[in-house]
Amino acid sequence: MKPAKIEIIYEDDTLIIVNKPAGILTIPDRFNHQLLNIYQFLKEQYGEEIYIVHRLDRDTSGILCFARTDEAHRELSRQWQARAVDKTYCVLVQGTMLQESGRIENYLGEHPGIPGRMVVTKKDGKKSITEWRVTERFKNYTLVAADIKTGRQHQIRVHFTDLGHPLAIDPMYAKREAMFLSEIKNRKYQPPKWEDEAPLMSRMTLHAHQLSFIHPKTEQKVQFEAPLPKDFAAILNQ
Repeated sequence: MKPAKIEIIYEDDTLIIVNKPAGILTIPDRFNHQLLNIYQFLKEQYGEEIYIVHRLDRDTSGILCFARTDEAHRELSRQWQARAVDKTYCVLVQGTMLQESGRIENYLGEHPGIPGRMVVTKKDGKKSITEWRVTERFKNYTLVAADIKTGRQHQIRVHFTDLGHPLAIDPMYAKREAMFLSEIKNRKYQPPKWEDEAPLMSRMTLHAHQLSFIHPKTEQKVQFEAPLPKDFAAILNQ
């Protein structure tokens, strides 16, 4: 998957807001420092030190906040740790969710036998909270707005899997890597015999849509929004 253009939504002398495309790392890879990542991209673009406030998984698109000064970084980090930040994600999950809204509160920890995978567990788990509401229902899927009150690894992915509604696409938790037009059209659509059908979307159906916090310098509440990327919008349109 070719990464899309990195869009800077907002910048001033204390912070930078980025709309991260899916397929790009937030920070440098531990083993391959040559892989494109937002942190290094911003350092090169601005020619100065950039401070990481929070992260998104490689295949998650959407809003990312970086600080440009140590003072701003300390204040933003304080807000994140105090859970004073509103973070809303667009999530397409499998199945029809019958409730209009809900709150998921449990403990997440590392899977004892699968590196990189998280599970619901009280043993060595950290408290995690997700509030959600249905925004649209489809025949076999539900579009949900999820507001995470904590920022645990894979939190949304594990929480909805635990509810019985994993992401529509999630190689790790849903064992599904792509969605095709023929699936959505109940197999009425068939690609030409000489072509393999191209997927409509081939990454997680998870997008960081909105971010709201107190500006570290002006002390005024600010809110930023990243529209759905083309692949995600195409799935919903179909």
